[in-house]
Amino acid sequence: MRAPNKRRPPVGDEDSATESADDAINTEEIQGTELPAASSSETSKARNAFSELMAPKPQPKVKSNGPWKASTITFAGREGLGAYIANPASFPASRVIFHTPEFVAIHDLYPKSTVHCLLLPRSQAKTRLHPFEAFDDAEFLNSVRREAERLEDLVAKELQRLLGKYSAAEARRNSILDGDGEPGRDDNGNVVLPEGRDWHREVRVGVHAKPSMNHLHVHVMSRDMHSERMKNRKHYNSFTTGFFVPLEDFPLTDNDPRRRQSGWPERPMVCWRCGRDFGNKFKALKDHLDQEEFDEWKRE
Repeated sequence: MRAPNKRRPPVGDEDSATESADDAINTEEIQGTELPAASSSETSKARNAFSELMAPKPQPKVKSNGPWKASTITFAGREGLGAYIANPASFPASRVIFHTPEFVAIHDLYPKSTVHCLLLPRSQAKTRLHPFEAFDDAEFLNSVRREAERLEDLVAKELQRLLGKYSAAEARRNSILDGDGEPGRDDNGNVVLPEGRDWHREVRVGVHAKPSMNHLHVHVMSRDMHSERMKNRKHYNSFTTGFFVPLEDFPLTDNDPRRRQSGWPERPMVCWRCGRDFGNKFKALKDHLDQEEFDEWKRE
């Protein structure tokens, strides 16, 4: 018999802004809601390079897929993601990557890796469902996969922009682009660049078995776990154990053990790259990731 998947608690739940034992984020992050820009001048601030890549042309004004009334709702605590769903155009390009009537893509406010984004479905019928329940709907799951692939492609391109100059697999390609080498040509005489590194392999897409925020969201992030925001054991284990469920694994079978997650915060911390077991020594793991693994990974 399938384990029940509960809907999110209602707005105003007294524990909505308090960290629980099996939350993947802490109270500071739960309460760290970002407010929309107060005026049009704020939304017109200069975009960084990632924003330009993610949103190459102005966003059209679109209606949300539901009866949102952003001006009359306070999106605080665990409701924080609702603000982006209700009125994505009110946020600057440095936060909202793209939006459509059905989806919003944003930069995670507390990134746990070099590039960490969230995909937010806007469907009123799905947005407050547990992902295990929402993704039992094949049509909806396919729509999420399509948008997640779009965001994954952008994240991969951003990784290449940030780290490609360090990568051995990108060296020949970079040399040609810099004018220091001769490119190959196909049978028609067209220039063919070396493939370089497959940055899509460095991107992970999935959800937490017990989401800490009330609105359905999908993580699309680089796999390095290199970030000043990655501060504790729960942060790390929430993305490196079975608590993080890849989108490609859905729909889950009724007896999939990931439907009944428990004890994941106390599991030993194992380096995602070399497999070394750090037990409960977070500082040692953090130093290892930041001082050794990240440098070696980006140079592959």
